[in-house]
Amino acid sequence: MEKKYHELALKIQEEIKSVVLGKDEVITKVLASTLAGGHILLDDIPGVGKTTLALAFSRATSMDYHRLQFTPDVLPSDVTGFTIYDKNTETFQYKDGVAVCNLFLADEINRTSSKTQSALLELMEEGKVTVDGVEHPLPDPYVVIATQNPIGSVGTQMLPDSQLDRFMICVSMGYPSIEDEVTLLKDRQDKNPLELVKSVADKDDIKAMREVVKTIYTHDRIYDYIAAIADETRKNEMFKLGLSPRGTLTLSRLSRAIAFLRGRDFVIPDDVAYIFRDVAAHRVVLSPKAKIAGLSVEDVLTGVLEKVPVPTLAQGRV
Repeated sequence: MEKKYHELALKIQEEIKSVVLGKDEVITKVLASTLAGGHILLDDIPGVGKTTLALAFSRATSMDYHRLQFTPDVLPSDVTGFTIYDKNTETFQYKDGVAVCNLFLADEINRTSSKTQSALLELMEEGKVTVDGVEHPLPDPYVVIATQNPIGSVGTQMLPDSQLDRFMICVSMGYPSIEDEVTLLKDRQDKNPLELVKSVADKDDIKAMREVVKTIYTHDRIYDYIAAIADETRKNEMFKLGLSPRGTLTLSRLSRAIAFLRGRDFVIPDDVAYIFRDVAAHRVVLSPKAKIAGLSVEDVLTGVLEKVPVPTLAQGRV
């Protein structure tokens, strides 16, 4: 693994940490998902820093950033773009939608229509826009950070389980600690810390780091470990729906990204366990038995990790 890219990833994290206080783990997971080529769902209440995180990330990486507040009247064409007739050239010209950028923040995606949601999810999956039968490639890299508010269901259109599966991870920001909140209050009295975020990388660096992540070594026993974890979710009586094969592939890719961010060129079991709950929580469905027992998804997923034997290590590599 090239040391310069690991150091660059650390610089990106440090720039974001200077603005998003006390959320180091969330920042690491968002960056790991980006380097693994995925998209992020932030499931949290308003005002905890979701937009700030996306803005800081875009500035630290020099990525073109757009934001759209999703409401019931947002149309699919607002997201994907549309064609308009140009009488001077007597041809139809394509006009980009707001989602055509490097980093797109889809604010409160659960407050728009299912048709508009599907339009965005198609962009995320295909990496291109198709308007009036003509394909238009999306910028590379292309990252979507979508948010949804778990409090209040009036006027919402929740994403179906099959569409939630399109997001690589689902994480929550959570409230800051008292110390971090005091620092936040002091820092924002007379300045906007976002203006101090420096650009330490560019789009080409992100693409290069993605290629490095693909080279991270994964031993067969790690693949066996990932498959065993997935299998346990499928036969566990506390789940009505277990981890899908897409989720298993995602867990493997993200484990390599975590290993890269930790400065290693190989995956260890702890990399898998570290990111497992963020990959699986929005993909699995609890059974009635688990709900009656008062268990949360995180409780059952933790039990899955405890049940599956961890591969032994030898000389650093598995």
